[in-house]
Order: sequence, then C-alpha cells, then structure tokens
Amino acid sequence: MTLRLAVLASGRGSNLQAILDAIAAGTLDAEVIGVWSDRKDAQALVRARDAGMQAHAIRPRDFVDRAAHDAALFGALDAAGPDLIVCAGYMRLIGADVLAARAGRMINIHPSLLPDFKGLHTHQRALDAGVPEHGASVHYVTAELDGGPVIAQARVPVLPGDDAATLSARVLGREHPLLLETLRWIAAGRVALHEAGIHVDGRASGPLQLAATDRFP
Repeated sequence: MTLRLAVLASGRGSNLQAILDAIAAGTLDAEVIGVWSDRKDAQALVRARDAGMQAHAIRPRDFVDRAAHDAALFGALDAAGPDLIVCAGYMRLIGADVLAARAGRMINIHPSLLPDFKGLHTHQRALDAGVPEHGASVHYVTAELDGGPVIAQARVPVLPGDDAATLSARVLGREHPLLLETLRWIAAGRVALHEAGIHVDGRASGPLQLAATDRFP
C-alpha cells in the first residue's frame, strides 16, 4: 500500500525534496498529499508548489493561541487523510493533546543522536561537549521535546578542526538517506510503535542504525 504522507516544514525543505526525489525515482512507495508550514515564506512551500502539490501556510500569528493554531492545522491535515505526518524541519511545539491523538502516526527528524542534544543548536553543542560522534535521529513525536521513541539513527564522526557549519553539512548528508530508509520500513509495515517502545518486524527493538550502504541491516 502506498504510504500517504503529510509533511510539516518551516524552512528550506531539503528533506521534503529528498522525499519527492525518491518517490519520482520509484525508490519510495509513498505519496506526498500536501505540505503545511507555519511560515508563509518557507522554501518548502515553493518546492511543493513546483512539484504540483498542495502547499499551505497556517501561521500562528493568525490565531489567538497555540491551541487554536493546532486545531486549524491538524483539522486541515486530518481532512487530507494522511497515513503518516512527517515533521521535516518543523520548528514549532505542538500541543500534547494533539500529539496523543496521533501517537505512532507522526515522526520527526532531529540533527543529533538522541537522547543527546535535544532542542536547538545541536552541532555547536556537540562540539562544545567534545563528543567523538554526532548524527541524526528519526523518532516518533510525543509531547516531550525530541523525546519520543527513537526509530533510527545515522552516525558521523566529529573531526579535528570541525566547526558547526562543517559538522552540520556532514550530518545533513546522512539525514536524507536516514529519513528515506525509515519511511521505506514504515511503508512496508516493518516498524511500529507499541506501548513498550519500537517494534521492528514484530519484535521489540532499539533504534535501527543506518549503515554506510544507506540501508538498515
């Protein structure tokens, strides 16, 4: 079954573009049914429109509070009927009630090896901490900021002379394959969220680790 994806993005939309390219190449059995952003000027919306798909800006400033914004945003998402909501650089917090109602149907990609370096400025924080490895994680979204069960990770070395920009670029090169491979496993029904955590192929599992071949074992 083709996986129906709704994408939330606040910025340039590079992960969205990776998804669109994989679908066009026939390497991901999915369909992006729409892209939503909290920013009218998000480049992700331009990418969506260029690809001929629905693109919507639902701005928080147009609502009295976060609950009202969440209601409008997720009302529109629900009307589109996605199987999975993908947060691809979506930079706003979402209310706990909204997330609880969509447990196991919403994922996020975050530029660190969670649970390390939740939140912002992950690359500089990794450098400041002196860690030998950094990377990216895909996780189910819960009310805890970047705290939902981790589905999969990709690792990169932290090299001598790195700054935040060079480390960010190295991580970004692994983010796209990580997200796409995770989506392939979800589309194939191989990954699911259970009360006790992630199950892979029907068994409890720790995070999948993306190999150098850009495939999980």
